[in-house]
Amino acid sequence: MGLVAEFQIDCEALPLTEVATTVSRATLTLDIQFNHGDRPPFLVTIHDGSQPTIETAFTDASDVGAWTLVGEAGDTHRYQVFPALSFEEQLGDHLEDLDGLEALATADAIIERIEVLPSGWRQTGWFANRDTFGEFSSFWQRNADFQLLRLTHDDESEPPGDGLTDRQREALRIAYERGYFEIPRQASLEDIAAELEISASSVSERLRRAQTELIEETVAPTWPPLPQ
Repeated sequence: MGLVAEFQIDCEALPLTEVATTVSRATLTLDIQFNHGDRPPFLVTIHDGSQPTIETAFTDASDVGAWTLVGEAGDTHRYQVFPALSFEEQLGDHLEDLDGLEALATADAIIERIEVLPSGWRQTGWFANRDTFGEFSSFWQRNADFQLLRLTHDDESEPPGDGLTDRQREALRIAYERGYFEIPRQASLEDIAAELEISASSVSERLRRAQTELIEETVAPTWPPLPQ
């Protein structure tokens, strides 16, 4: 039986942590386009970040080469980013077992989400069995700070709200504490935005995403199918 795991790898040498530090109030996720040599490009999605700040961060980052804005929708921007360093150049001074890192790329696992943090990467992945996950987690325990956040079988439902990002959870908490969800409302989007130091439109999008995630995690799976 397969496993679904959510975990955090604290290693500031991982790609794009420098960018995440600069745009610390945004949510930055990436997909790695393998089969492109030793410097596979990244597809980077950034929610709630200022475009000038994002692009300055790319330009200034020591591990980013060329980058291109692929598309945008509201406060979401997508970029193709070409690394300035190979994984060996980027991580060689920080990991003792680079061969082990290469082996992980061929493991029976699918990493479906990578969120880049100033301290490292937070990932969610599917693993064929416990041995596969054990090899993966053992590697990172030997080479970095590894925190297991959630581990379930692939046929088990996830605990409610597990899909929320820290920023979504923070926005919900502040909105709740300030009375945004009360009737009548005791706070506006602008009030929440001022506390979070982001735009009102970014707060609106963050709250919508958080509420959608909560509905999908707690309510939607129990709804009966619509009649044909």
